[in-house]
Amino acid sequence: MTGTGIRAGLLALALTVPALGAAEARTTPYDGTWNITIVTQRGTCDRYNFPVEIQNGQVMFPGLVRAGGRVGGNGAVSVSIKVMDKSAAGSGRLTLGAGSGRWSGKSGNDRCSGTWTAQRN
Repeated sequence: MTGTGIRAGLLALALTVPALGAAEARTTPYDGTWNITIVTQRGTCDRYNFPVEIQNGQVMFPGLVRAGGRVGGNGAVSVSIKVMDKSAAGSGRLTLGAGSGRWSGKSGNDRCSGTWTAQRN
């Protein structure tokens, strides 16, 4: 698949993720809405900006069938997403108001990777 396919997959990733089941009645210091910026350093994927929601330490991308993410008590974050033959994974760290990390993805034989940053809304 071409870079266009990867871009479409990453955009779908950014705009959607599944319900993660019944959440416990607790909150974490990282809960809330965050604005994420994805920058490609290798490959032909575009730059993206999109919101994500963190609830009870779970990273929520409403709508994707196979996606998930978690923020640990120390701010360590990891996410993974799969849509058909497209997939992406990222990791990094959040503070109470910002964050950053690295990501990589594939669509068929095409590969992309880069960095991400986050700002709390």
